[in-house]
Amino acid sequence: MKDFLRKLMPDQHPMRLAYHKMMAVAAAWFYGFPAKKMLVVAVTGTNGKTTTANMLHTIFMEAGKKAGMLTTVNFKVGSREESNKNKQTTMPPFTLQRKLKQMLNENCEVAIVEATSHAMIQNRLWGIPVDSAVFTNLTQDHLSYHGDMDSYMQAKGKLFEQLNGSYRKAGVPKISVINQDDPSHEYFDKFPADQPFPYGIQRGIYSARNLELRPDGTDFDLKIPNGEERVNLKIPGKMNVYNALAASTVAVANRVNLKVIKQALEKMQPVSGRVETIDEGQPFTVVVDYAHSEDSLDKLLSMFKELTKGDLIVAFGATGGGRDQSKRPKMGAVAHKYADKIILTNDDVYEEDPNEIAAMVKEGIPREEGDGFWQVLDRKEAIRLALSMAKEGDSVVIAGKGGEEVIVIGKELIPYDDRQVVREVLSRPVDIHVPSAV
Repeated sequence: MKDFLRKLMPDQHPMRLAYHKMMAVAAAWFYGFPAKKMLVVAVTGTNGKTTTANMLHTIFMEAGKKAGMLTTVNFKVGSREESNKNKQTTMPPFTLQRKLKQMLNENCEVAIVEATSHAMIQNRLWGIPVDSAVFTNLTQDHLSYHGDMDSYMQAKGKLFEQLNGSYRKAGVPKISVINQDDPSHEYFDKFPADQPFPYGIQRGIYSARNLELRPDGTDFDLKIPNGEERVNLKIPGKMNVYNALAASTVAVANRVNLKVIKQALEKMQPVSGRVETIDEGQPFTVVVDYAHSEDSLDKLLSMFKELTKGDLIVAFGATGGGRDQSKRPKMGAVAHKYADKIILTNDDVYEEDPNEIAAMVKEGIPREEGDGFWQVLDRKEAIRLALSMAKEGDSVVIAGKGGEEVIVIGKELIPYDDRQVVREVLSRPVDIHVPSAV
C-alpha cells in the first residue's frame, strides 16, 4: 500500500507536503512549543553538520550553558548521550518535538539541531523558532529528491529565508553564520538577519589563518575582530577547521568568550565515524568516515594521500535506493584519482541490485580487476581484504557509513558497524590471499 501511494503521490506532491506540515503543526502543539523557551541553533549544509554541531555543543557546555543536540550520529542532553539509530538526520516532527521537550525538562538553555534540505521542504522545523542559522557548504547530494542543484540550494535556503520573520525571544537576535569560501555563499547572504556573521579561511571577518596540518590534527589562528587565539585541534583535515570555525563563529555571536572557545575546541575528539581512527596496535592507519558523496570523498582521500607514506587503500560503496545515481561514477573517479588500491563494496543498498550500483561506480574507475582494484560486495569481507593488504606506513580508509550502527538491505535495518568489523579483524591475525581478480 505504501509503495502504491508513493507512485500515486511522489515525494513533493502538494498533498504529501501538506500532510508533512500538518504533522509538524500537530507535534508542536502537542508538546507545547518547547523550542520557544531555548536558544535554537540550526546547522545546514551538505557536509560538516554533525561535527559542527558537536563542536558547538562542547563549546556551550564549556561556557556553562547546558545544551541539547540532535544530529545524524548522536543525541545529547547535557552530558548524557545516545546514538541516533534512525538513519534520519532531522527527526520526524513528533520525535523532534519530544526530544526538544526532554531538553527543556532537563533545563537546557540551548538546542542545536541539524536542518536538512528534506526537513525544510517538509516543514519538519515548523514551530521551532531558529535564532542562529549556520551554513557550512553546498555540494552535489540528494538530487534524486530535489531534481537539480538550484532546487537543492533553495531548499537549504529556506532556513535563512524564514529566520528573520520567525518567533522572536526577548533579547535574542536573529543571527546568520555563513561560509564565505563556499561558491554559493552569495545566495545565502541575501537573506536578512539582525546580525550576519561571515566566516571563512580565505574570506570572512571570522577566520582561521596560518594552518599547520598534521596527521592527528591541525593548529590554526582563530581570529575575530577583537581577538585572536592559537588553537590546537585534535581532529585532522582542513574541512574540520571549517567546522571548528563555524562553531566558533556561532559561539562568538552568542557572546561566548574566545578563550573558552579555544579550551572547548582543544578538548574535542573526532565525532563517532567522522575521520575516526581505529588503533588496535597495527603498524598502519585505519580510518572510518561517513564520506558518501563525490566532494566529501575527495576531501577525505586527498588529505590522507598527502599524509600517507605508503599506499592509500580505500574500501567504499555507493548508497542505493535510487539516490543520486549520477554521483556514483564520480565517486569512483575520486577513488581512482587518489587510492593506490580500491576495494569496491556495498553500502546501504535498500531494494536496488548491489551489482548494478557497483557497476555504476565502476564506470569511473578505469582499472582492471586485480590491477589495484577489487570488487567485493560483502562489506565485511571487503574490509577484511583491505586490512589484509595493508603494510607499515599505509593508510586504510573505510568510507560511506561512518558511525552508523545499521546497514539497510532491502527493507531491513540490519545491525552492523564498520568500526566493530575493523576491530574484530584486527584482533586476530589476518592472512588472506589477494587474487588477481575477485
